[in-house]
Amino acid sequence: MTLLRDRDLARAFDHASYTYDRLTALSPGYRTDLLRSARRLRLPRGGAGLHLLDLGCGTGASTRALLRAAPHARITAVDASSGMLRRARAKPWPAHVRFRHLTAEEVATAGKGPYDAVFAAYLFRNVTDPDGVLAAVRSLLRPGGRLAVHEYSLSGSAAHRALYHHLWRSVLDFDEAPDFADRLENAGFTGVRAVPVAGWQTGIVHTFLARNGSATTAEDDR
Repeated sequence: MTLLRDRDLARAFDHASYTYDRLTALSPGYRTDLLRSARRLRLPRGGAGLHLLDLGCGTGASTRALLRAAPHARITAVDASSGMLRRARAKPWPAHVRFRHLTAEEVATAGKGPYDAVFAAYLFRNVTDPDGVLAAVRSLLRPGGRLAVHEYSLSGSAAHRALYHHLWRSVLDFDEAPDFADRLENAGFTGVRAVPVAGWQTGIVHTFLARNGSATTAEDDR
């Protein structure tokens, strides 16, 4: 079976949205690792005065992690799957968190930036053109803005075989950590680091951290 792409993948996530939260709840450390990656953005003052983008928000687990890491920030969360977004929107959120139905490529033309930071979990191995998405992310980030990419795999499910076959294959076919770090640098990001998560997923799950150019103030380096 070949990898699902874009529109077919969005439809697969639509169908999987009904059980997605239950599935991820069975994955040890799922929410803890998301929060750890979000906190690695090191956003000052709890995000006060900042506008953040959760790119590929799914049912909102990554959005919740970003909100916990930066409770005072304005957050825009986007996803290509309408089914996943319905699940996300049905949860309680403060007024400064908004959800939009957009693909990663469409966000750059949506006119909602620039953003102070972008958080992308489980996204890049699933897009057809990761370099194009990285270029879009750079165009959305203010100078010195921060990027955190969180990538790891999920286990399979007989109920959604096509989707989970895709997720398993996508991990095998996607860049190894040094290769994705090189991809970030080639896209023009600076200060690129690949930081492994703790626990049993060390060496499998990484937070990739980068900036859009140099930090503009001393506070950005905190």
